[in-house]
Amino acid sequence: MKRAIIFSLFAMVLSASALTACSDDDFSGDPSKDWAGTTTFFNSTDENGFSVYYNPAIGRCGDPMPFYDQKAGEFKVLYLQEYDNNATYNYHPIWGVSTHDGATYESLGEVLSTGTSTLEQDAALGTGCAIYNEKDGLYYIYYTGHNPNCKNVEAVMRATSPDFKTWTKDHAWILKGDDYGYSPVDFRDPQIFVAEDGLYHMVISSNLKFAEFTSSDLRTWKHVGQFPMIWDRMLECPDIFKMGNYWYMVYSEGYRASWSRKVKYMMAPTYEGLKACFNDPGANWPKDGHEGVLDSRAFYAGKTASNGTDRYIWGWCPYRTGSTIYEKNINVGAGGEPNWSGALVCHKIIQHSDGTLTLGEVPAMAAKYNKAQSVNVVDSKGYSNGTLSGDGAYVLYNRLGTGNHISFDVKTSNNWDKFGISLVRGTDSEKFYTMVVNPEWEDGRKVNFEEEGPAGKGFIEGIDGYVFSRPADNVYHIDIYTDNSVMVMYINDVCAYTNRIYGIQKNCWSINNYGGNITVSDVQVSQF
Repeated sequence: MKRAIIFSLFAMVLSASALTACSDDDFSGDPSKDWAGTTTFFNSTDENGFSVYYNPAIGRCGDPMPFYDQKAGEFKVLYLQEYDNNATYNYHPIWGVSTHDGATYESLGEVLSTGTSTLEQDAALGTGCAIYNEKDGLYYIYYTGHNPNCKNVEAVMRATSPDFKTWTKDHAWILKGDDYGYSPVDFRDPQIFVAEDGLYHMVISSNLKFAEFTSSDLRTWKHVGQFPMIWDRMLECPDIFKMGNYWYMVYSEGYRASWSRKVKYMMAPTYEGLKACFNDPGANWPKDGHEGVLDSRAFYAGKTASNGTDRYIWGWCPYRTGSTIYEKNINVGAGGEPNWSGALVCHKIIQHSDGTLTLGEVPAMAAKYNKAQSVNVVDSKGYSNGTLSGDGAYVLYNRLGTGNHISFDVKTSNNWDKFGISLVRGTDSEKFYTMVVNPEWEDGRKVNFEEEGPAGKGFIEGIDGYVFSRPADNVYHIDIYTDNSVMVMYINDVCAYTNRIYGIQKNCWSINNYGGNITVSDVQVSQF
């Protein structure tokens, strides 16, 4: 009953804020106003509910812990439930969702509760993993117990369930880092997998090193050693798996620098070789030209799961704070930490012939955004018959909806042409937000985030993408998916770029040119 009352009050607050946020150009509620024929800025707000990038009705998703439940034939994605007002010590219960395709989710509610006392090791819960043991018919969750009141601030704990509904915490078992020479403060994020020796391996993040344990039954564990992290950078949420002929570790680099705090991977032909990569990271980056970076700084704590055919990765896209759309859109945490937690974003892992990885769209996404929309040019400069010529040229298209799939092709006239895609743009906008496909050098590109317009700040530090190769034919196929303020852009199969941009819905968007000329073709918009 209390939860229902809270939800109702929360919905009322959201409705009220949505009403007060609308400016005089709110055309949606007045049929006498020309919504389709206008191009001025509209102060839109997120709806209460995300249809594709899952966000709980109350609170947000923290570190996802996905696994494929072969028994149920579905992915289950556990996550740390974050509230605006967590209790001082008892916070981050593990909640979950189920999905068959990474585009539609069903809530599982609370899966594992926090401790009930401020003195229990698991007063707060931290990241871990779930796995099913066919031999004993039990599901296991290995997780982090976090409590600054305890000697070991962090320790690894576990719970079991026969049906993934009723969970029993194993209070008789606990793994403490200082028993094995590791930090009693940083000892978290256990990840379990089966290695080449047929044993279960558990890798745990500690202070600048990974601890490794093995087991034959998922119950009794033996410490077998450690291997380093990357220089002075704390690596969180490790995820180790074999895909094709290679072993991979996906990890989140917690180093507090905008250029480095991203989800990355290492790769090697064997598991032992994978561990050895970290002895000399500079010499062992994946040969992908961008040190294994998989997405922007707005995608964090990414971990993967496979159904035996496809492998997907889930991470969270942070929410932004500020009193206006403009404040929130540039408050990306440069020089520090972005806000913790947000909406779940899912990508498909793409493995290339040389073993390197990139991220692409989940196949079910295109099918979900299945309502084709008319695409109309409502304003332009330097635009004629699909070609944008000269610095500052743009073509502005009609308003978007709440959830949009935008796709188009861009062909540049030479190896140095620069173009961008702007959202939250109106003909009267003093500021708008652009993903600029920037030539870092002749054959290298990177997505930069910029606040453009007469009052715009320009380049926004802390939310740029990563370097990728210029297409040999200079043709860029671009797909953009939006759900309220969450936006993901894919370029060919070589670049994924996630960001949180408020005000996308109900505003116009544009394609821009910055010198030289580009040709735009096959522009389509569909909605869910």
